[in-house]
Amino acid sequence: MSRQLITYFSLAYLISWITWWPLYAQALGFSSYTPLKYQHALGAFGPMIAAFILSYKFRGFKGSAYLFLNSIVPTGLSYLLIALMSPFFLLVMAGFIHYFQTGIFPNLAKTGLNNEFPGTGLISLFFYNLLFFGFGEEIGWRGFALPRLQKHYNALISGIILTVFWALWHWPLFLYRPGYLSMDLAALIGWLLSLLTGSILLTWLFNSSRGSILVCAVFHSTIDIVFTSDQLDKNLVGLMGMLITIWGLAVVFIYKPKNLSRLEKTTSLEDSSF
Repeated sequence: MSRQLITYFSLAYLISWITWWPLYAQALGFSSYTPLKYQHALGAFGPMIAAFILSYKFRGFKGSAYLFLNSIVPTGLSYLLIALMSPFFLLVMAGFIHYFQTGIFPNLAKTGLNNEFPGTGLISLFFYNLLFFGFGEEIGWRGFALPRLQKHYNALISGIILTVFWALWHWPLFLYRPGYLSMDLAALIGWLLSLLTGSILLTWLFNSSRGSILVCAVFHSTIDIVFTSDQLDKNLVGLMGMLITIWGLAVVFIYKPKNLSRLEKTTSLEDSSF
């Protein structure tokens, strides 16, 4: 692995883990701290901040500019639509499967209801996720790291390697986030497989849209909304996981590991189409 990538992952971890420190310090036996209201969300900016710092260091203003432009310019409009709508389409499909299993169609109006943010609607939750976890993570993982990985490996291997570093970035969450604290071994394996599937689909979207970080950020946000909707039936969420896994496998089968796309894999944001 290149020195740039090692430096990047190290810096992204450092920024996020320091930001999250007030949330998990007590779990490690240190004094407790009073966190900021959005301390968890702010930690998600680590991958993005590291990406801009190192893009400027390695490529100067040009590198940072391409990173920024790929985050806001809507290239790959058809894939942007897929990123925005596909999780909700799959949710409806899961609803029909649930209906055939139980005879009851689930209440999908509860999509976007999150116990962590009572009173928050679907639209406001989407923009919250887009800002902190969409842009905060994807500008780094897909915008900075993935093109550099794809210079040396095929798209599938690059996505798998990125999954490992993406998963490791989450480790402090297992010390303070309720959903992570409650995971047993089976749930942990399921979580890792969901990250892998997400990485494959995000790699497909990234390469198919000629390196659009915006597309990846939108997809990250919409997927998060579906899977963190606390009011949805757990069986429905499980069915969603099954459908997305099938989708990920289909992407590998149809588009092949080399590029995970009909286009050549993106190895530089300067090859983008804007």
